[in-house]
Amino acid sequence: MLEKILPDKIQKILAERVNFKAVNEIRLRAEKLIVVNVNGRNFFLSENGITSNLNGCLYASKIMIEDVIFRASECSIYSVNEQIKKGFIITDEAVRIGIGGNLIEENGHIKTMTNFVSCNIRVPHVVKNCCLTAFPFIVGQNGVENTLVISPPACGKTTFLRDFVSQLSERNLSFNVLLLDERGELDCGINSNFSDKIAFASKKVGFENGIRSLAPDVIVTDEIGQQEDVDAIMYAASCGVKVVATVHADSMETFFRKPLFEKLIKEKIFKRFVLLSKRNGPGTFEGVYNENFSRLYNPN
Repeated sequence: MLEKILPDKIQKILAERVNFKAVNEIRLRAEKLIVVNVNGRNFFLSENGITSNLNGCLYASKIMIEDVIFRASECSIYSVNEQIKKGFIITDEAVRIGIGGNLIEENGHIKTMTNFVSCNIRVPHVVKNCCLTAFPFIVGQNGVENTLVISPPACGKTTFLRDFVSQLSERNLSFNVLLLDERGELDCGINSNFSDKIAFASKKVGFENGIRSLAPDVIVTDEIGQQEDVDAIMYAASCGVKVVATVHADSMETFFRKPLFEKLIKEKIFKRFVLLSKRNGPGTFEGVYNENFSRLYNPN
């Protein structure tokens, strides 16, 4: 998956000396140690694999970072400039590469980014059955409930969504599912006969066009983060279309304090809330709640 973008030496170490199925992120920072996140824990990379010991670890260089970004763009930085302006590149295998550097603004608008000095390579995973703890609370006799999956970054929200869509199809639950894949990383390894996709569109455009043209029963989308996303969800609800989405927060209490979701909470648009963490590794279930925030599932 990463052999197209990583330097050969790093790719070989990861392939031969690291459990790649457990790798969540690879961080390259100019003239600093290479950091690999495995099962939610950060390690340094050495020629012998991952370690917590600083001795003998490998450093990233600015040239290495520029090369990764150049390869990820398929040798055309210009062709992915719209993505770079948003701070990332998505490869054709749904690998998201977050980029650090100098943003160039003009008249209040970002034109591009230059002087790349860091990148965070997020490795997508398909974890079969990872959603099953919450699945029976989300899908019942009345169909799919509007559901919000809550967790901090890198705790398995997107992986949960992928498995959820696959599980619907495997159980021959023939809901027409629209994947609104805003960044092009959601549709990775999904096995479904009943899903359509709109990629690289905003929530507003994707919801409106998707409902009009594809008549979904359920829209699955990642990372609700701005008012127009909330407005799109309200629009879907008014059309009778269910939504399964994600949001960043480290607890239910933190989520409650986000003004953005006040209307959704007050009007009880979402009937289920799934809280994830990486306490025991990414995807750890901390609870499933109903629209009144009563626990339906408690891991303890």
